[in-house]
Amino acid sequence: MIQRPRPLKALQGLLAHNPVVALLGPRQVGKTTLARQVARGWQGPVTFLDLEDPADLELLREPMLTLRGKRGLVVIDEVQRRVDLFPVLRVLADAPPKSRRFLLLGSASPALLRQSSESLAGRIAYQELGGFALDEVGVEKAPRLWLRGGFPRSFLARSEAASLAWRRDFVRTFVERDLPELGLSIPSATLLRFWSMLAHVHGNLWNAADLARAFGMGEVTVRRYLDLLASTFVVRLLQPWHENLGKRQVKSPKVYVQDVGVLHALFGIGPMESLERHPKVGASWEGFALQTVVDRIGARPEECFFWATHAGAELDLLVVRGQKRWGFEFKRSETPSATRSMHTALADLKLDRLEVIHAGARTFPL
Repeated sequence: MIQRPRPLKALQGLLAHNPVVALLGPRQVGKTTLARQVARGWQGPVTFLDLEDPADLELLREPMLTLRGKRGLVVIDEVQRRVDLFPVLRVLADAPPKSRRFLLLGSASPALLRQSSESLAGRIAYQELGGFALDEVGVEKAPRLWLRGGFPRSFLARSEAASLAWRRDFVRTFVERDLPELGLSIPSATLLRFWSMLAHVHGNLWNAADLARAFGMGEVTVRRYLDLLASTFVVRLLQPWHENLGKRQVKSPKVYVQDVGVLHALFGIGPMESLERHPKVGASWEGFALQTVVDRIGARPEECFFWATHAGAELDLLVVRGQKRWGFEFKRSETPSATRSMHTALADLKLDRLEVIHAGARTFPL
Protein backbone atom coordinates (compact mmCIF):
# COMPACT_ATOMS: atom_id res chain seq x y z
CA MET A 1 0.00 0.00 0.00
CA ILE A 2 1.23 3.49 -0.84
CA GLN A 3 1.86 5.39 2.37
CA ARG A 4 0.54 8.95 2.78
CA PRO A 5 2.54 10.38 5.70
CA ARG A 6 1.71 14.07 5.16
CA PRO A 7 -2.10 13.85 5.26
CA LEU A 8 -1.87 11.19 7.98
CA LYS A 9 0.24 13.43 10.22
CA ALA A 10 -2.00 16.43 9.55
CA LEU A 11 -5.13 14.45 10.41
CA GLN A 12 -3.59 13.11 13.63
CA GLY A 13 -2.63 16.66 14.59
CA LEU A 14 -6.17 17.95 14.06
CA LEU A 15 -7.65 15.11 16.11
CA ALA A 16 -5.29 15.89 18.97
CA HIS A 17 -6.73 19.38 19.35
CA ASN A 18 -10.33 19.27 18.07
CA PRO A 19 -13.31 17.21 19.28
CA VAL A 20 -14.65 16.90 15.71
CA VAL A 21 -12.64 16.66 12.48
CA ALA A 22 -14.15 16.43 9.00
CA LEU A 23 -12.07 14.75 6.28
CA LEU A 24 -13.56 15.87 2.98
CA GLY A 25 -12.91 14.96 -0.63
CA PRO A 26 -14.41 13.21 -3.63
CA ARG A 27 -15.39 9.57 -3.50
CA GLN A 28 -12.69 6.96 -4.08
CA VAL A 29 -9.87 9.32 -3.12
CA GLY A 30 -8.79 7.27 -0.08
CA LYS A 31 -10.57 8.88 2.89
CA THR A 32 -11.63 5.56 4.45
CA THR A 33 -8.16 4.06 4.00
CA LEU A 34 -6.58 7.07 5.72
CA ALA A 35 -9.12 6.90 8.55
CA ARG A 36 -8.26 3.23 9.12
CA GLN A 37 -4.58 4.14 9.32
CA VAL A 38 -5.43 6.70 12.00
CA ALA A 39 -7.51 4.07 13.81
CA ARG A 40 -4.63 1.55 13.84
CA GLY A 41 -2.48 4.04 15.74
CA TRP A 42 -5.22 5.24 18.08
CA GLN A 43 -4.67 4.66 21.80
CA GLY A 44 -8.11 3.52 22.92
CA PRO A 45 -11.36 2.13 21.52
CA VAL A 46 -12.38 2.85 17.92
CA THR A 47 -15.89 2.69 16.44
CA PHE A 48 -16.59 2.71 12.68
CA LEU A 49 -20.03 3.61 11.34
CA ASP A 50 -20.66 3.58 7.59
CA LEU A 51 -23.84 5.40 6.60
CA GLU A 52 -24.00 3.41 3.35
CA ASP A 53 -24.49 0.30 5.50
CA PRO A 54 -28.20 -0.20 6.35
CA ALA A 55 -27.27 -1.77 9.70
CA ASP A 56 -25.24 1.28 10.74
CA LEU A 57 -28.00 3.58 9.54
CA GLU A 58 -30.41 1.70 11.76
CA LEU A 59 -28.04 2.08 14.73
CA LEU A 60 -28.17 5.83 14.24
CA ARG A 61 -31.93 6.03 14.12
CA GLU A 62 -31.59 7.43 17.66
CA PRO A 63 -28.13 9.03 17.37
CA MET A 64 -27.90 10.37 20.92
CA LEU A 65 -28.57 6.93 22.42
CA THR A 66 -26.00 5.29 20.13
CA LEU A 67 -23.21 7.86 20.33
CA ARG A 68 -23.43 9.04 23.94
CA GLY A 69 -21.83 5.88 25.30
CA LYS A 70 -18.99 5.75 22.76
CA ARG A 71 -15.43 6.36 23.90
CA GLY A 72 -12.18 6.95 22.07
CA LEU A 73 -12.40 7.57 18.31
CA VAL A 74 -15.74 7.45 16.51
CA VAL A 75 -15.48 7.42 12.70
CA ILE A 76 -18.63 8.19 10.70
CA ASP A 77 -18.28 7.55 6.97
CA GLU A 78 -20.47 9.19 4.28
CA VAL A 79 -21.71 11.66 6.88
CA GLN A 80 -23.37 13.87 4.25
CA ARG A 81 -26.23 11.34 4.27
CA ARG A 82 -27.21 12.44 7.80
CA VAL A 83 -26.58 16.15 8.23
CA ASP A 84 -29.11 16.01 11.08
CA LEU A 85 -26.32 14.41 13.15
CA PHE A 86 -24.47 17.71 13.56
CA PRO A 87 -26.63 19.18 16.36
CA VAL A 88 -26.16 15.89 18.25
CA LEU A 89 -22.40 16.03 17.69
CA ARG A 90 -22.35 19.58 19.03
CA VAL A 91 -23.84 18.38 22.34
CA LEU A 92 -21.50 15.39 22.53
CA ALA A 93 -18.44 17.48 21.66
CA ASP A 94 -19.04 19.53 24.80
CA ALA A 95 -19.87 16.56 27.02
CA PRO A 96 -17.40 14.31 28.87
CA PRO A 97 -15.20 12.50 28.19
CA LYS A 98 -13.13 15.29 26.66
CA SER A 99 -10.81 12.70 25.11
CA ARG A 100 -13.58 11.45 22.78
CA ARG A 101 -13.07 12.40 19.13
CA PHE A 102 -15.37 12.26 16.12
CA LEU A 103 -13.85 11.81 12.66
CA LEU A 104 -16.38 12.55 9.91
CA LEU A 105 -15.71 11.40 6.35
CA GLY A 106 -17.69 13.00 3.58
CA SER A 107 -17.94 13.71 -0.11
CA ALA A 108 -18.18 17.45 0.30
CA SER A 109 -21.57 18.99 -0.25
CA PRO A 110 -22.91 22.48 0.31
CA ALA A 111 -25.39 21.11 2.87
CA LEU A 112 -22.63 19.30 4.77
CA LEU A 113 -20.39 22.34 5.00
CA ARG A 114 -23.17 24.75 5.87
CA GLN A 115 -24.77 22.58 8.54
CA SER A 116 -21.49 21.66 10.19
CA SER A 117 -20.31 25.26 10.24
CA GLU A 118 -23.51 26.41 11.92
CA SER A 119 -23.84 23.56 14.42
CA LEU A 120 -20.20 22.92 15.27
CA ALA A 121 -18.63 26.38 15.14
CA GLY A 122 -15.49 26.40 17.28
CA ARG A 123 -15.53 22.62 17.65
CA ILE A 124 -14.78 21.30 14.15
CA ALA A 125 -11.68 21.37 11.96
CA TYR A 126 -11.58 20.51 8.27
CA GLN A 127 -9.03 18.67 6.18
CA GLU A 128 -9.31 18.16 2.44
CA LEU A 129 -7.86 15.01 0.90
CA GLY A 130 -6.86 14.82 -2.74
CA GLY A 131 -5.35 12.04 -4.80
CA PHE A 132 -1.83 10.64 -4.58
CA ALA A 133 0.94 13.25 -4.56
CA LEU A 134 4.29 12.97 -6.33
CA ASP A 135 6.30 12.49 -3.12
CA GLU A 136 3.95 9.62 -2.15
CA VAL A 137 4.35 7.61 -5.37
CA GLY A 138 8.00 8.50 -6.13
CA VAL A 139 9.42 10.92 -8.68
CA GLU A 140 10.22 8.07 -11.08
CA LYS A 141 6.47 7.55 -11.48
CA ALA A 142 5.73 11.17 -12.37
CA PRO A 143 4.70 10.34 -15.97
CA ARG A 144 2.17 7.77 -14.73
CA LEU A 145 0.80 10.19 -12.13
CA TRP A 146 0.45 12.90 -14.77
CA LEU A 147 -1.32 10.60 -17.22
CA ARG A 148 -3.57 8.68 -14.81
CA GLY A 149 -4.11 11.26 -12.09
CA GLY A 150 -4.07 10.70 -8.35
CA PHE A 151 -7.17 8.60 -7.66
CA PRO A 152 -5.74 5.40 -6.11
CA ARG A 153 -7.66 2.93 -8.29
CA SER A 154 -6.76 4.82 -11.45
CA PHE A 155 -3.08 5.17 -10.56
CA LEU A 156 -2.72 1.53 -9.43
CA ALA A 157 -4.69 -0.03 -12.32
CA ARG A 158 -2.92 -2.90 -14.12
CA SER A 159 -2.96 -1.19 -17.51
CA GLU A 160 -3.55 2.17 -19.16
CA ALA A 161 -6.81 0.84 -20.61
CA ALA A 162 -8.04 -0.29 -17.18
CA SER A 163 -7.10 3.07 -15.67
CA LEU A 164 -8.97 5.01 -18.36
CA ALA A 165 -12.00 2.73 -17.97
CA TRP A 166 -12.06 3.36 -14.21
CA ARG A 167 -11.89 7.13 -14.70
CA ARG A 168 -14.71 7.06 -17.24
CA ASP A 169 -16.80 5.03 -14.80
CA PHE A 170 -15.97 7.53 -12.05
CA VAL A 171 -17.19 10.45 -14.17
CA ARG A 172 -20.41 8.67 -15.08
CA THR A 173 -21.10 7.47 -11.53
CA PHE A 174 -20.38 10.93 -10.13
CA VAL A 175 -23.02 12.66 -12.24
CA GLU A 176 -25.55 9.80 -12.23
CA ARG A 177 -25.39 8.69 -8.57
CA ASP A 178 -23.13 10.72 -6.30
CA LEU A 179 -24.58 14.16 -6.99
CA PRO A 180 -28.23 13.02 -6.75
CA GLU A 181 -27.39 11.41 -3.39
CA LEU A 182 -26.31 14.86 -2.21
CA GLY A 183 -29.79 16.14 -3.02
CA LEU A 184 -28.81 17.85 -6.29
CA SER A 185 -31.38 17.33 -9.03
CA ILE A 186 -29.52 18.44 -12.16
CA PRO A 187 -29.91 16.06 -15.14
CA SER A 188 -26.78 13.93 -15.37
CA ALA A 189 -26.41 14.44 -19.12
CA THR A 190 -26.52 18.21 -18.65
CA LEU A 191 -23.86 18.22 -15.96
CA LEU A 192 -21.63 15.80 -17.89
CA ARG A 193 -21.80 18.08 -20.93
CA PHE A 194 -20.94 21.10 -18.79
CA TRP A 195 -18.02 19.27 -17.12
CA SER A 196 -16.69 18.27 -20.54
CA MET A 197 -16.92 21.88 -21.72
CA LEU A 198 -14.99 23.01 -18.64
CA ALA A 199 -12.21 20.62 -19.62
CA HIS A 200 -11.63 22.69 -22.75
CA VAL A 201 -11.04 25.86 -20.68
CA HIS A 202 -8.79 24.05 -18.15
CA GLY A 203 -6.12 26.53 -17.03
CA ASN A 204 -7.96 29.53 -18.52
CA LEU A 205 -9.92 32.40 -17.05
CA TRP A 206 -13.56 31.78 -16.20
CA ASN A 207 -15.80 33.54 -18.70
CA ALA A 208 -19.44 33.01 -17.76
CA ALA A 209 -20.76 34.77 -20.86
CA ASP A 210 -18.83 32.52 -23.28
CA LEU A 211 -19.83 29.34 -21.44
CA ALA A 212 -23.45 30.45 -21.21
CA ARG A 213 -23.63 31.10 -24.96
CA ALA A 214 -21.99 27.78 -25.80
CA PHE A 215 -24.18 25.93 -23.32
CA GLY A 216 -27.41 27.66 -24.27
CA MET A 217 -28.21 28.69 -20.68
CA GLY A 218 -28.03 31.82 -18.55
CA GLU A 219 -24.89 33.04 -16.84
CA VAL A 220 -26.41 32.47 -13.39
CA THR A 221 -27.10 28.82 -14.26
CA VAL A 222 -23.59 28.06 -15.52
CA ARG A 223 -22.11 29.76 -12.46
CA ARG A 224 -24.27 27.55 -10.25
CA TYR A 225 -23.00 24.46 -12.07
CA LEU A 226 -19.41 25.67 -11.67
CA ASP A 227 -19.85 26.25 -7.93
CA LEU A 228 -21.39 22.79 -7.59
CA LEU A 229 -18.41 21.04 -9.22
CA ALA A 230 -15.97 23.15 -7.19
CA SER A 231 -17.73 22.37 -3.89
CA THR A 232 -17.47 18.65 -4.60
CA PHE A 233 -13.72 18.89 -5.32
CA VAL A 234 -13.76 17.86 -8.98
CA VAL A 235 -13.01 21.41 -10.20
CA ARG A 236 -10.49 23.88 -8.77
CA LEU A 237 -11.18 27.61 -8.86
CA LEU A 238 -7.90 29.48 -8.49
CA GLN A 239 -8.81 32.96 -7.30
CA PRO A 240 -7.11 36.12 -8.62
CA TRP A 241 -4.88 38.21 -6.39
CA HIS A 242 -5.33 41.95 -6.65
CA GLU A 243 -4.12 44.89 -4.66
CA ASN A 244 -3.61 48.63 -5.17
CA LEU A 245 -0.74 48.68 -7.67
CA GLY A 246 -1.98 51.38 -10.03
CA LYS A 247 -2.57 48.72 -12.70
CA ARG A 248 -5.70 47.11 -14.11
CA GLN A 249 -5.66 43.57 -12.76
CA VAL A 250 -7.65 40.49 -13.77
CA LYS A 251 -10.45 39.71 -11.32
CA SER A 252 -11.92 36.49 -12.78
CA PRO A 253 -10.80 33.10 -11.40
CA LYS A 254 -8.97 30.43 -13.36
CA VAL A 255 -10.65 27.06 -13.83
CA TYR A 256 -8.89 23.69 -13.54
CA VAL A 257 -10.27 20.16 -13.57
CA GLN A 258 -8.98 19.07 -10.17
CA ASP A 259 -7.55 15.69 -11.19
CA VAL A 260 -5.59 15.59 -14.45
CA GLY A 261 -6.46 11.93 -14.95
CA VAL A 262 -10.15 12.88 -14.98
CA LEU A 263 -9.30 15.73 -17.37
CA HIS A 264 -7.73 13.21 -19.74
CA ALA A 265 -10.76 10.91 -19.44
CA LEU A 266 -13.05 13.81 -20.39
CA PHE A 267 -10.84 14.34 -23.45
CA GLY A 268 -10.74 10.60 -24.23
CA ILE A 269 -6.93 10.55 -23.95
CA GLY A 270 -5.50 7.05 -23.52
CA PRO A 271 -1.75 6.34 -23.70
CA MET A 272 1.01 8.87 -23.12
CA GLU A 273 1.60 9.22 -26.86
CA SER A 274 -1.90 10.59 -27.35
CA LEU A 275 -1.48 13.01 -24.44
CA GLU A 276 1.77 14.40 -25.84
CA ARG A 277 0.07 15.04 -29.21
CA HIS A 278 -3.03 16.65 -27.70
CA PRO A 279 -3.48 20.43 -28.15
CA LYS A 280 -4.18 20.83 -24.39
CA VAL A 281 -0.98 19.06 -23.31
CA GLY A 282 0.53 22.32 -22.01
CA ALA A 283 -2.54 23.18 -19.94
CA SER A 284 -2.66 19.63 -18.62
CA TRP A 285 0.98 19.75 -17.54
CA GLU A 286 0.46 23.14 -15.89
CA GLY A 287 -2.45 21.76 -13.83
CA PHE A 288 -0.39 18.73 -12.81
CA ALA A 289 2.60 20.87 -11.80
CA LEU A 290 0.40 23.32 -9.90
CA GLN A 291 -1.23 20.51 -7.91
CA THR A 292 2.18 18.98 -7.17
CA VAL A 293 3.54 22.27 -5.79
CA VAL A 294 0.42 22.88 -3.70
CA ASP A 295 0.73 19.35 -2.25
CA ARG A 296 4.47 19.66 -1.64
CA ILE A 297 4.33 22.91 0.33
CA GLY A 298 1.03 22.04 2.06
CA ALA A 299 -0.71 25.19 0.83
CA ARG A 300 -4.34 25.62 1.87
CA PRO A 301 -6.90 26.76 -0.76
CA GLU A 302 -7.23 30.17 0.87
CA GLU A 303 -3.46 30.71 0.45
CA CYS A 304 -3.39 30.07 -3.31
CA PHE A 305 -3.94 32.64 -6.05
CA PHE A 306 -2.81 33.61 -9.53
CA TRP A 307 -2.02 37.16 -10.64
CA ALA A 308 -2.43 38.89 -13.98
CA THR A 309 -2.71 42.41 -15.34
CA HIS A 310 -4.52 43.56 -18.45
CA ALA A 311 -1.14 44.76 -19.75
CA GLY A 312 0.06 41.14 -19.97
CA ALA A 313 2.08 40.53 -16.80
CA GLU A 314 1.07 37.34 -14.98
CA LEU A 315 2.07 34.76 -12.39
CA ASP A 316 0.74 31.19 -12.56
CA LEU A 317 0.64 30.61 -8.79
CA LEU A 318 1.00 33.00 -5.87
CA VAL A 319 1.09 31.50 -2.37
CA VAL A 320 0.49 34.02 0.42
CA ARG A 321 1.24 32.65 3.88
CA GLY A 322 1.34 35.26 6.59
CA GLN A 323 3.90 37.86 5.52
CA LYS A 324 5.56 35.48 3.03
CA ARG A 325 4.83 35.58 -0.70
CA TRP A 326 6.08 32.85 -3.02
CA GLY A 327 5.61 32.89 -6.77
CA PHE A 328 5.62 29.92 -9.15
CA GLU A 329 5.71 29.78 -12.94
CA PHE A 330 5.13 26.53 -14.86
CA LYS A 331 6.96 25.99 -18.16
CA ARG A 332 6.81 22.73 -20.11
CA SER A 333 10.31 23.28 -21.41
CA GLU A 334 13.77 21.96 -20.61
CA THR A 335 15.40 25.39 -20.91
CA PRO A 336 13.16 28.06 -19.37
CA SER A 337 14.38 31.63 -19.31
CA ALA A 338 13.57 34.64 -17.18
CA THR A 339 10.89 36.84 -18.73
CA ARG A 340 9.83 40.44 -18.39
CA SER A 341 6.59 39.20 -16.83
CA MET A 342 8.54 37.38 -14.09
CA HIS A 343 10.53 40.51 -13.24
CA THR A 344 7.32 42.53 -13.13
CA ALA A 345 5.73 40.01 -10.75
CA LEU A 346 8.82 40.00 -8.51
CA ALA A 347 8.80 43.79 -8.25
CA ASP A 348 5.07 44.55 -8.09
CA LEU A 349 4.10 41.74 -5.73
CA LYS A 350 7.27 42.01 -3.60
CA LEU A 351 7.82 38.26 -3.78
CA ASP A 352 10.22 36.61 -1.35
CA ARG A 353 11.19 34.28 -4.20
CA LEU A 354 9.98 33.04 -7.56
CA GLU A 355 10.43 29.44 -8.69
CA VAL A 356 10.12 28.29 -12.30
CA ILE A 357 8.91 24.68 -12.40
CA HIS A 358 9.99 23.18 -15.72
CA ALA A 359 10.04 19.82 -17.46
CA GLY A 360 13.81 19.37 -17.68
CA ALA A 361 16.11 17.26 -15.52
CA ARG A 362 18.34 20.05 -14.17
CA THR A 363 17.87 22.66 -11.44
CA PHE A 364 19.62 25.98 -11.96
CA PRO A 365 19.31 29.66 -11.03
CA LEU A 366 17.89 32.16 -13.54
